[in-house]
Amino acid sequence: MNILLILLVSLAVLIAGYLLYGRWLAKEWGVDPSRKTPSHELEDGMDYVPAKAPVLMGHHFSSIAGAGPINGPIQAAIFGWVPVLLWVVVGGIFFGGVHDFGALFASVRNKGQSIGEVIRDTMGQKAKRLFLTFAWLTLLLVVAAFASIVASTFGTTNAAGKAFEGANLDANLSTATISVLFIVLAIIFGILVYRKNVPVGIASVIGCVGIVLIVVIGLNWHPIALTYNTWMYVLGVYILIASVTPVWILLQPRDYLSSFLLYFMIAVAVISVVGAALTGTGSTEIPAFTGFTATGNGLFTSGTVFPALFVTIACGAISGFHSLVSSGTTAKQLDNERDAMPIGYGAMLVECVVAVLSLCAVAYVWKEVNVPAEELKLASPTIVFATGLSRMLGSFTNEGVQNVIYQMLVLAVSVFCLTSLDTATRLARYMFQEFWLNEGETPKDATGIRGTLANPYVSTAITVVFGVALGLTGYSKIWPLFGAANQLLAALGLLAVCAWLGSIGRNNKMFYIPMCFMLVVTICSLIQTILAKVRAGGMWSYIQAGIAVVLVVLAIDLAITAMNTLKKQHAKA
Repeated sequence: MNILLILLVSLAVLIAGYLLYGRWLAKEWGVDPSRKTPSHELEDGMDYVPAKAPVLMGHHFSSIAGAGPINGPIQAAIFGWVPVLLWVVVGGIFFGGVHDFGALFASVRNKGQSIGEVIRDTMGQKAKRLFLTFAWLTLLLVVAAFASIVASTFGTTNAAGKAFEGANLDANLSTATISVLFIVLAIIFGILVYRKNVPVGIASVIGCVGIVLIVVIGLNWHPIALTYNTWMYVLGVYILIASVTPVWILLQPRDYLSSFLLYFMIAVAVISVVGAALTGTGSTEIPAFTGFTATGNGLFTSGTVFPALFVTIACGAISGFHSLVSSGTTAKQLDNERDAMPIGYGAMLVECVVAVLSLCAVAYVWKEVNVPAEELKLASPTIVFATGLSRMLGSFTNEGVQNVIYQMLVLAVSVFCLTSLDTATRLARYMFQEFWLNEGETPKDATGIRGTLANPYVSTAITVVFGVALGLTGYSKIWPLFGAANQLLAALGLLAVCAWLGSIGRNNKMFYIPMCFMLVVTICSLIQTILAKVRAGGMWSYIQAGIAVVLVVLAIDLAITAMNTLKKQHAKA
């Protein structure tokens, strides 16, 4: 495998997809730059806040990226580089991009409300509540998984209680210190832009200088040393506060600044791949295809290509979480409809680039990761990603540069996990609140027990308690269930937007194949998960099996409702 050739071909195809397919979608759906968006129509200073396109792109990209486009391709690389690359590129252009752009556009045309409200308008109140229940359960898994990843990256111990030592411990402590300082920097940025009216360009320069300073501080001074479990509780308090504060204080500025780290990460990765290729180390021994069945070693996934490949690689191809971000926070901040395509469709394709770079990283260290579990030293996707890319860079620079870049890449991944974590908590709050509201109601209108449960603080607290409790069981136990649930959520998001477009007389045929394919893939995967958890036994295995059963039942019920809605639309046409 020539990693430079793979990267260049992928970039060319993704750019062509954006310019050709993305523009065609915008034309077919009737994107209108002259139309007033919800961020202006319903501006409230807390959730509905118009954001400049670069700022909103930073928020959206940081929120959807997380660890997904890094974890998935690396875990699925056991099947070979060809199936991974094909799913990332084809999935991104024809599945994920359509899904994200469609969810954002549908929400913008429905007052910035969630996909649940879009479903209610086309399929009724029952369908809305089915979707919101499904989405909230999936978001619990997101909160649990990403909190676990962050705690493992920050802590002195992992989820199993094993202590980190040497360079790995130093990297964790540095990352934790920098991440805490990063939150302070984001708050300062938000105050400068939204309260002191400092131009975004000047504030961005100040922010970038601040990032460099806190990185230098964190690499040389890292006094925060907490265990995995302690970090889980600290993160619980953090997301409890972060998800109920106005978006301009933390969400927008933190995600915007963190996007610079992501852009830096992508730039370093591209330079590393190009440099390694030009210096003669750009070819690897990863097979094109290893077979239809794979056995994991603690790093790689297990199972058959179908459905394991399509569930393991979510972010980077298609992810249901993206539809919740698009319709939950991004739609409430979109300044103009013309920004919907670059933010909704474009950000998805940039995420595909990250997924391709992750594939290049695991390919570069293939001999070290394609080993029995007891010999595996690069035991997590984050470590594989940082090690592979930093070694590429080290092949034409020096060891000092390699070590610094390694820590920067670990930091970048953890920052995106943290942004996805509190965005997921805010989204779960929206979902939980909407479930208890009748048509036209706001949380302030609801009374009695409905009013209590729709309260933003109560709904957030319930989400955080359940999410952190599940996260304490460890990332590795949650991720398989999260992957299937997340992809099933993508299928339901595709169904919802398809039905909505049909209801307003717009072309929705581009949704048929993606939504049917994702439904079949994910239901098959969840059934496999249920059987595996029941065989494994134990309280948490049975709880996860129970969640999977509920998700399958809800999804099938909602899919039947959606299909009936589409049939009625065709009958009227």
